[in-house]
Amino acid sequence: MPSLHSNAPLAPPPPPRAEVPFASVEEAWFWFVEAQAARQEGARIRAGLALLPRPCEPLDILRVVDRLYRQRRLLRDHLLVLARHGRRHMAPDPTRRHEARDATLWREALDRLEPVLKAKGIVQ
Repeated sequence: MPSLHSNAPLAPPPPPRAEVPFASVEEAWFWFVEAQAARQEGARIRAGLALLPRPCEPLDILRVVDRLYRQRRLLRDHLLVLARHGRRHMAPDPTRRHEARDATLWREALDRLEPVLKAKGIVQ
């Protein structure tokens, strides 16, 4: 039986895996919300450990949202809708009367996030 303290060379680290951009802004948003929830529950987010390597960290998406908010391209109402429906992991349904306004704000917010996230390679 080999000793745990043998002088055998360590195996080389596995080659880095290709990063997989998100298919949509909505997918990126839901991923971001899940990552934030995990972080608030005590998880430590570390680069390179995900099952599916992504081209960003959650903080990158937060920075984009923050910048758009400071530029007044995203309003407080947009952020509230993104947070509420992000936690539900379900976009608002425009056919439901009580979600119609949320659906409009949701679409506006994602439309404003999309060109920035695409330019950064976060979204395809």
